[in-house]
Amino acid sequence: MALSQAANKVEEAIGHTGDATTEQNMTNPSRDISKYADTTQKMKALVWNGKNSPKIIEKDDVIVKVTGSTVCGSDLHLLHGAVVELQKGDILGHEFCGKVDSVGPNVKNLKPGQRVVCSFQIACGQCQYCQKKISSQCERTNDNKIENIMYGGRTAGMLGYSHFTGGFAGGQAEYVRVAYGDVNLLPLPDSVPDEKGLYLSDILSTSWNCVVDTGVKEGDVVAIWGGGPIGQMCATMSLMNGAKRVIVIDGGPAKWRLDYIKKKLPKVETLDYTNLGKGHSVTSALKEMVPGGGPDVALECAAGEYAKGWAHYFELLLGAETDTSELLNEMITSVKNYGRCGVTGVYVGFTNHFNIGSLMERGIRLIGNGQAPVHKYWENLLKKIEDGSLEPLDMVSHRVLLEELETVYHKYDERMEGMQKVFVQTQFSDPPCKGGPEVTSFKS
Repeated sequence: MALSQAANKVEEAIGHTGDATTEQNMTNPSRDISKYADTTQKMKALVWNGKNSPKIIEKDDVIVKVTGSTVCGSDLHLLHGAVVELQKGDILGHEFCGKVDSVGPNVKNLKPGQRVVCSFQIACGQCQYCQKKISSQCERTNDNKIENIMYGGRTAGMLGYSHFTGGFAGGQAEYVRVAYGDVNLLPLPDSVPDEKGLYLSDILSTSWNCVVDTGVKEGDVVAIWGGGPIGQMCATMSLMNGAKRVIVIDGGPAKWRLDYIKKKLPKVETLDYTNLGKGHSVTSALKEMVPGGGPDVALECAAGEYAKGWAHYFELLLGAETDTSELLNEMITSVKNYGRCGVTGVYVGFTNHFNIGSLMERGIRLIGNGQAPVHKYWENLLKKIEDGSLEPLDMVSHRVLLEELETVYHKYDERMEGMQKVFVQTQFSDPPCKGGPEVTSFKS
């Protein structure tokens, strides 16, 4: 957390690049009430560490009344301080759906009352990346200089994900300002309830991107590191894309996820790394499970901040690295020669003890899947939801209340048994849809 605050001070000192085309660093309308806030109403929101509702501040803005949100594993990186530049009062959450409340004068395709889902990234719709639908790499919505220096380039701005990604107020709230509303909001048909359409904002697009960007194809054997919602959806989508076998790896406090996924996807095989015998490893187990050199494809759906061994634990603790290389090394050594490894779990900086030798000598393809370009996929995925070939409710285990989100964050962080993916209800939400979970309250 100290690193996050230090990064804020550095950003203050070096400033921004100044080339963003939409307002930056207004993660809470209360930061400048006269400029950002609608003072006629208050709203509830989850903030980092009485919030005013947002108002239209640019001609392309849309204000969305939130009818559904969720908690993502990526949100835990903010909770832990792994993603830097959170500031007190920042409104969190990057996945939400709702109804259009009001629109700026330049908005042409949306009208008040229309149901929409918002992409987690804010894209301008006009730059070279947006023209190719690579919306997560928009050049004009994030002028953070630290990210530019660290990465040699920047991602798009992202909702509710700190000032490192532009400083946009997030969707774990009752109202959200969406910049470039015509670009970043997808209308939802009446046939798709919020409990399904919501997840087009991130997880469904992220999972699809992981599978297709890594190149899963007919007949592949796919191993997936991490049995959370992304891992589960990657298993589903790998099978949809013709994978012959899918093996999901997890363990420790999250080992219940393996049984959860198995019940939803009986074809999937599982590997609990905490039950390996002495002298055995994930790599050796996979080599035994997949004769002929191991899986064709490995997908990383966990993240880089979770150390398994003591060396990386202390290096992360002391700031000697920001991400552990343990899962990456397991993937590289587990796949067959010239296998493909896709990284979709969040890695934010630098790692030690990376097995570059195996990567080079055996011709392993290591693919950074990037922040998923939601706009590239979400219309096609919506069609799959409509025709029944993709069922988001398979991962939705709980319906929770916005006002209890702080508790939900900690339950999620503890890998509470049975909590796979949540739907967050606001005062504007419809009743649960057919097949959706009823509300769970954590009030004592």
